[in-house]
Order: sequence, then structure tokens, then C-alpha cells
Amino acid sequence: MTSPPITDPEVAHFIEKTEAAYPADANLASAEENRRFYDDMCEKFRKPHPADIESRDARIEDVPVRWYIPAKVEEDHAVILYAHGGGFVVGSLESHDDVCAEIASSAGVVVISIDYSLAPDHLYPVALDEMERVWRHVAGNTKKAMVVGDSAGGNLSAALCHRMKRLNGPMPVAQVLIYPGLGSDPDTPSRIENAEAPLLRAQDLEFYADLYRGEVGLSDISPEISPLKAKDFSNLPPAFIVTADVDPLRDDGMLYARSLKEAGVEAVWRNEPELVHGYLRARHMSQRAAISFDAICEAIKGYAAV
Repeated sequence: MTSPPITDPEVAHFIEKTEAAYPADANLASAEENRRFYDDMCEKFRKPHPADIESRDARIEDVPVRWYIPAKVEEDHAVILYAHGGGFVVGSLESHDDVCAEIASSAGVVVISIDYSLAPDHLYPVALDEMERVWRHVAGNTKKAMVVGDSAGGNLSAALCHRMKRLNGPMPVAQVLIYPGLGSDPDTPSRIENAEAPLLRAQDLEFYADLYRGEVGLSDISPEISPLKAKDFSNLPPAFIVTADVDPLRDDGMLYARSLKEAGVEAVWRNEPELVHGYLRARHMSQRAAISFDAICEAIKGYAAV
């Protein structure tokens, strides 16, 4: 089925610019080739840091991270652990560097971006284990910490919350999930309607999922792989979930918000008409993307103020 047409010229230009550097078949290329295409594409959208942001690289529990610290933060400031997208296969501290810097500046919070190990070199649960180690360190050193992630990073953020619930570990004060992949079924309406959506197709989702799980046939019913398959959604952090309407993952966010609310957890789902997967990179060239990015930062600011 063909996705709804993109009538917004700014979004259409974003798609054109992205595909010029990152063709659709790059998603199915070797990991090395895919990363080369992806890094080149991200660099074409990269913006300078806001003037008030200091950044520095470090390691937490032997995992590479990058700190983003606003010049003026409250004494009891919140800290975000940010997990980047990229299908668990591509992405790095560089790919989402400007996004993290702008979130730190706009929301007035400290952001720690995690450079988790990528598949297929490192299979599940390596990335999530690294998330847990860094998260426990962050949570142990601040009173107010939350998780934020886009795409695969949204999956890791949600999965971490389920793991902390199971282990009775420190729970984030909130989870902010940006066009997350949460393990919906192949017959979910958005997967059918947007099977050939620009920038991310339904077949790409299966390809990335297989690389992350590996060849051992891991079940996808674990909430650490597919948070939507959890049997119990109670006692999880409040969530702000934003999705792109022209995206096979759109309904993942909608279904997850519904499951949380049915379990008594505060959850807000915001769907963005005409936007496509990966639109955070369009925030400086699309009014729709800019408005959505501002809403994400306002949600983070709201959780930080509680």
C-alpha cells in the first residue's frame, strides 16, 4: 500500500535531501556501508551547538558518552540519558550531537548521550546492558533523571524501564519516546499503510530486528526486545510519545500510550501529520518538524520541573 502523499514542500525537500545522501537501499546494505551512508547524511544536516552549551566526552562504566551542560542550570537540574536511533546498527555520538545539544539548551537540562554498542557486531542484550550500567550510574548521582530516545533509542529507553521494574531498580522520572520501534505486529495498520514510506520501509524494520536479535531465533515477546509485548504496564514512568504519521512505526507509539494509560500510567501520544521517520533532522528546515521538536523539549522541561 502506498503511503499518504507528502504535500508539505518543506517535508518533501527534507526527504529529497536525505535520500540524496542516504538511498533507501542503504538500510539493507552491509553494516559498514550503511554506517558510511548514514554518517555522511547526518553530517549534511548537522548544526553548531547553541552558544550556552558545553560538551565533553567521557566514559561511564566503561561506556562512551557525551555530556551536554547548559551554562545556567538549576541546582536541582534534571539529567537525561539519551539513546540515539539507527536501527541498533547505525548512529553514534556524532549523528545526534546537535539534537542533544539543542535539547539541553531548550529544556535547560543536562543531557548524557550514550554511544552504545551496535549490531550485528554486538547482539541483544549488549546495548541494553550498557544502557543499564550507565543509567544506574546516572540515577545514583542525581535526584531527577529520565530517559529519552528516538527510533531504536526509543526502544532501548522503554526496554530499560521494563528492566528496572523487573529488577526493582531506579526508575526514570519519565520516558520520552520519539518515533519509537516497540515491537508491533506486521499487520499493524501503519505497517501496512506506510509499508513503502519515505526514509523507512516495513521491510527495513524486519531487517534491523533480525540483525539486533541475531541468528539464534530470540523470541520477540520479551519486553526488553518488544516493549509492546509486555504483560503488565503498571508502575512504569509517565511517558510522552511522539510519532510521525507517514512512518510504519506510527502505531507503535499509539499502542504503547494506550497500554500505559489502561494500566493507570500517565501517557501522552502526539502524532505529527505529514512528517516521516527521522524528522528530528528536519527541525531547521521544516516548520512542522520545528514545532514538534519544541513540543518534545517542552515535555522534557515539564518532567524536569516536577
